[in-house]
Amino acid sequence: MADHHGGYPHFPSIARKPGPLTLWLLALIAACATSTLPKDSAPATPAPAQAVVAAPAPQPPPPPPTPVPFEQAIEKAATALFGSVAPDAAGAKRLVVIDPLIDGMTGEQTQATRLMQTRLSRIAKERYPQFDVQPFSVENLRRKPLVLIGTFTGIDGQGRTQGTREAYRICLALADLDSRTLVGKGVARAKMEGIDVTPLAYFRDSPAWALDSVTEGYIKTCQGSRVGDPMDGFYVARIVSAASVQRAIEAYDAGRYLESLEHYSVAMQAAAGDELRILNGVYLANMKLGRKDAAKVVFQRIVDFGLERKRMAVRFLFKPGSTSFVTDPQVSNAYPVWLAELAKRSAQRSACLEIVGHTSRSGPEALNERISVLRAETIKQRLEAQAPELRTRTIANGVGSRENLVGNGRDDATDALDRRVVFKVVDCAAPTA
Repeated sequence: MADHHGGYPHFPSIARKPGPLTLWLLALIAACATSTLPKDSAPATPAPAQAVVAAPAPQPPPPPPTPVPFEQAIEKAATALFGSVAPDAAGAKRLVVIDPLIDGMTGEQTQATRLMQTRLSRIAKERYPQFDVQPFSVENLRRKPLVLIGTFTGIDGQGRTQGTREAYRICLALADLDSRTLVGKGVARAKMEGIDVTPLAYFRDSPAWALDSVTEGYIKTCQGSRVGDPMDGFYVARIVSAASVQRAIEAYDAGRYLESLEHYSVAMQAAAGDELRILNGVYLANMKLGRKDAAKVVFQRIVDFGLERKRMAVRFLFKPGSTSFVTDPQVSNAYPVWLAELAKRSAQRSACLEIVGHTSRSGPEALNERISVLRAETIKQRLEAQAPELRTRTIANGVGSRENLVGNGRDDATDALDRRVVFKVVDCAAPTA
């Protein structure tokens, strides 16, 4: 049927006007097509995929050295030490002196450290002809030698100097006194069985203890250092007086007390001031020579030394598990004089003190805590009996075995410092009741 215009019949158009959604899709497609290509340019060739390189995983620290028997540990550390030093360019022997090895916590020389020194000297002479080992003396120090130092320290399984000791750490170092740098290093760990760590006589008898700056510098130079690191400056500055101190210690240990006193006098002049290890030595030599009045004057200086530095330990030895002093008169006969001078000098300075008791590791820790407080209370009461004005200026405290220096729990001469009494100068504004 024709329409009234005479053409094909009229039907509604199939291609209707685009709706809003269709227009939005068309616009989106156009935008994507034009936004990824630069104007008037052909499509770029896709870049090849880049390989992803993973960051290297952090490497775990090397395992600690395995403890070996004592003699074997000395050999191991010595081989590493002497083998790490380059020979002299002209082929000449290098002069070596040994500043006696010490305990890395107490700074004391022991039977073990003395044995180590003997072994090291023999190893150097027998196996390393490039070294000429000579005595540690003022004369040899003037020749700017290599100085061998070393520490011997009780550690736990993680290498820490606390808790139950499970091994000994040996640290050896060679330092060039001319360049004042470390030129060799050797370390090892020794099993604890069969090792005598009894302090030598001078250290065992000394009334007071503190790590003086010279000893701290010695330990710092050896421990935590690497080849090429500088020596501690204070240790270098006092090394000449250290040689005189060592001669005095050797004379005292041999019973030559007048000779010891003479060497201490030389050392005091070389040190240009008080050092606790020198004051201890002068006190001990005078006591052995029967010069009690002179020894008393020196002990006054020892007390002043501690008060000026605000901390010092005194070696009051108690019976195990007790607040009573040991009954050996060779040990405890001097205690009344020590207590009287501690009270007198503290009162004269109007010092306020915290008195801290310590115990060894033997026994339950709860009991150790209690005993350490009672020991501090005992000392506090004895000081107040001498100087009543200290009653309002002293406080007693105890730390049990938490701050052990030796930590072997033997309750004998080897761990006497673990049973020390420490005097700390505190702020008088703080409560001291």
